[in-house]
Amino acid sequence: MILVYTHKITPRIRYIFKHIVTRTLLIPVNFTSKVEEFVAFNGPKISYTKTPLGNEFFIKCNNLLFEQGVNDMEISIQKWDEIPCFFKTGPKSVIPFDIFAASFYLISRYEEYLPHVKDIHGRFTADQSLAFKHHFLEKPVVDIWAYKFLEALKEKFPEYNYKDRKYEFISTIDIDNAYAYKYKNLIRSVGGFFTDLFKLRIFNVWDRMAVVLRIKKDPFDTFRRIIDINKENKIKTIFFFLVGDYTTFDTNISASKTKYRLLIKEMVDYALVGLHPSYFTMHNMVLLKKEKERLQEITNMPTTRSRQHYLRFNLPETYQHLIDLEILEDYSMGYASNVGFRAGTCTPFYFYDLDFEIQTPLKIFPFAVMDTTLNDYMKLTPKQSMGRIRDLKNEVKAVNGTFITLFHNETLSDYLRWKGWKRLYESTVKIALS
Repeated sequence: MILVYTHKITPRIRYIFKHIVTRTLLIPVNFTSKVEEFVAFNGPKISYTKTPLGNEFFIKCNNLLFEQGVNDMEISIQKWDEIPCFFKTGPKSVIPFDIFAASFYLISRYEEYLPHVKDIHGRFTADQSLAFKHHFLEKPVVDIWAYKFLEALKEKFPEYNYKDRKYEFISTIDIDNAYAYKYKNLIRSVGGFFTDLFKLRIFNVWDRMAVVLRIKKDPFDTFRRIIDINKENKIKTIFFFLVGDYTTFDTNISASKTKYRLLIKEMVDYALVGLHPSYFTMHNMVLLKKEKERLQEITNMPTTRSRQHYLRFNLPETYQHLIDLEILEDYSMGYASNVGFRAGTCTPFYFYDLDFEIQTPLKIFPFAVMDTTLNDYMKLTPKQSMGRIRDLKNEVKAVNGTFITLFHNETLSDYLRWKGWKRLYESTVKIALS
């Protein structure tokens, strides 16, 4: 155990020290604000305050972890052995930057509470983030800082028995459209047929007719292939199913369709299943509750995992709704437009609510890369995408983190905008496990 002395023990200090020291470095941590207790302690100990008490392992603290609420602040980025860092400390501090305050700033998504311009879908965008502006979005800096901190601890306390965490890979699949043409209602099928005909998309007209007449398999029906790849490689997989009502942004088949319900039930036998809350649930708890209950009725089990459709969430409102509905894990933490680490980490963390200044029971699993980001936003080829995926995986593996990918069943279809992308998922699994 490490004992931490600080002049005031705040919820923010407890939260971020436990994340860095215990969940990332696997070292139990305790706190004291009594100097005599700190001095009497014989094990590894550090002081986190304004001035050192003596010759102990001292980290000069920034004010951030002693404040409440959100304040606009000037942040100056500098380097710590080539790694971007901020909240500089001073010569007496063993570590040249307050990595605890900096980590809290990134993980709590502090900047997303500050005034910002939202995109057309009401989202906080990557280009407004500190990580994007200072070119460290594709590095899990919080984990890198933690491991640099660990090196300093080992030097100061070489006798302590340190443990190593293990690298983990989680494959997540979003089901926005289970099928391209199958099981759509008559109005949508006829409407789609005439739209394709009017726009002279002759191949689409033929494909639609061939699928409806059962001459050909629906191109988006790639579920068996995904399951086979994942069973063969023994990887943890989560399917997030969209079961919301039809809207302009939610175009899946109806959750009342027997075939769709059977598909969801079948996936429960092979993988974990979560909710993919529809587009308008970001501000609408009643709608979110309705969809959660709908999925539970299909699976006959509690729904405890979710990922927002279009990655639409607003802090802290959306997460507060998830907590109220007893969702335990959320997988929305990432950007649609850019790959990388939105919260600066590749370690799952508990959501800290800056409105109420508490650690919540909602665990956030940040993903590093999404297929539509590579194809639609970054306009990369499948080969270029593999390079970016490999780089991100290497960053995560270097700190024994959790590498989470986001794909869609459509990506494996080799159809329309996914032509040529069929093998990327299987290649990604191989990269992740190498």
